[in-house]
Amino acid sequence: MFSARLNPTFAQNSPMISKAQISFVNSLKLKKHRQSGKLFVAEGEKIVNELLASPMQIAYIMASRAWIESHPGLANQHLSKIVETPEAAMAKISSLSTPSPVLAVVHMPGLVKPVYNAQDLYLGLDEIQDPGNLGTIIRICDWFGITNLICSIGCADLFNPKTIQASMGAFLRVHVFYSQLDDEIENYRSVTGHAVYGTFLEGDNIYETELPSGGFVVMGNEGKGINPQIEQRITHKLYIPSFSLSPVHAESLNVSVATAITCSEFMRRRRK
Repeated sequence: MFSARLNPTFAQNSPMISKAQISFVNSLKLKKHRQSGKLFVAEGEKIVNELLASPMQIAYIMASRAWIESHPGLANQHLSKIVETPEAAMAKISSLSTPSPVLAVVHMPGLVKPVYNAQDLYLGLDEIQDPGNLGTIIRICDWFGITNLICSIGCADLFNPKTIQASMGAFLRVHVFYSQLDDEIENYRSVTGHAVYGTFLEGDNIYETELPSGGFVVMGNEGKGINPQIEQRITHKLYIPSFSLSPVHAESLNVSVATAITCSEFMRRRRK
């Protein structure tokens, strides 16, 4: 991936992480500091490699000496941005139970407002609270080719380290936009005239319902589901049935699991 040869003095000359830098990286775990600095943290070799190949602007890379030496071309090109970080220091800034050898501090990109059309499938999230769920849903969107994810204002933060980690790099390919969800539903309907779908504990069996090739699907909060204001704007309620033979079984699915099933069914029908 990196073609230049290693500068033999790089490992000796690369700056060592300071206490102030450790404090700064840790401050970005809080939303208020991410927003004020317009910076976020992405951790892990896969995610950092994808960031390096993307148009995203990286402010700093904190990495072990071994990682730095295994990326010689990057070391020559980004010498001032790379900070050598020993294992003990990486443990202090990592959000993972087992710290990665590399972490990037990245400039936040501008969020892209969706342009609605009748052909594409759009996913809306109503106050998803868990950043791990949000990151997993972003990854699901990437898998099923859904490029626009509309989050209500009350959703978890896209740039939370747990969201970024759970997305496994999918945040680079899925446009995530925060807005009043009811306004976006109305915008979608005014442009396309199409139905709006939502998942509920009661509704039409998703496997027996006719589904369009394009549409807007809303997934609700982990505990409360879809709030009444949004529910009023949904034209078709869908239900994922249980196939358990036991009289006692789980009452509902995790929202990210339900999202995967719903997206899979829409896309399966689309490709028939």
